[in-house]
Amino acid sequence: MTFLRELLGLLVPVECAGCGTDDVGWCPSCARRLAGELWRCEDRAPRLDRLDGHGPLPVWTLADCTGHVRRAVVAWKDRGRLDLTRPFAAALAGAARGLRSDVGAGPLLVVPCPSTAAARRRRGGNLVDALAAGVADGLLHGGVPAEAAPVLVRTQGHDQVGLGARERTRNLAGHVRVPTRHAERLADRNVLVVDDVLTTGATVAACRSALERAGARVVGAVTLASTPGPHGAPRLPPRPGGFTG
Repeated sequence: MTFLRELLGLLVPVECAGCGTDDVGWCPSCARRLAGELWRCEDRAPRLDRLDGHGPLPVWTLADCTGHVRRAVVAWKDRGRLDLTRPFAAALAGAARGLRSDVGAGPLLVVPCPSTAAARRRRGGNLVDALAAGVADGLLHGGVPAEAAPVLVRTQGHDQVGLGARERTRNLAGHVRVPTRHAERLADRNVLVVDDVLTTGATVAACRSALERAGARVVGAVTLASTPGPHGAPRLPPRPGGFTG
């Protein structure tokens, strides 16, 4: 097996998507950056605030989207490194086992944020679907009945990469919706939203609005990574509680 792996490495050179170490796709050192517990990060995202008095949605994440983590996420999404799908989903599955006290006893629908049609064609599908499946699996192992449910679609708009906070919101306005065939499934259900990276919160907020219009109760969101706030704001300390209904 070692010989075959070395031979493959000669034919198709491989390096760690995070740190660039040769002959390994995702090295143990980079994997440890996603091996901790989920922590709250919604205060970093200005577009999660609501004007109806309910405040921002609780959002949990695994890592800062900086350095090696950011490099790996970009490679996964835009450079064809689909070999990262399994370890990313597994990292979220392991961490999601500890969410029971925050999201309630369930049952939960775990809903991935949708991508544009162009992004799905370029990447071979909506990569976040696998992250949502990982979160649902982790919740199940943690004692919370949960299932992944890709019930949202993006009807128009461009990718969010490179857009500022206001531009991200305008880009999504009216373009995230629940198809009629899924509406009945969401009525009066508790939902957890999943995305790859929390930046401004515009994507999660648009998904929340679409789900709530369909009658769902959105109890929080989970992301693989979170972009630090202005001036390199540090990781936030854990805050007790989440959904308590």
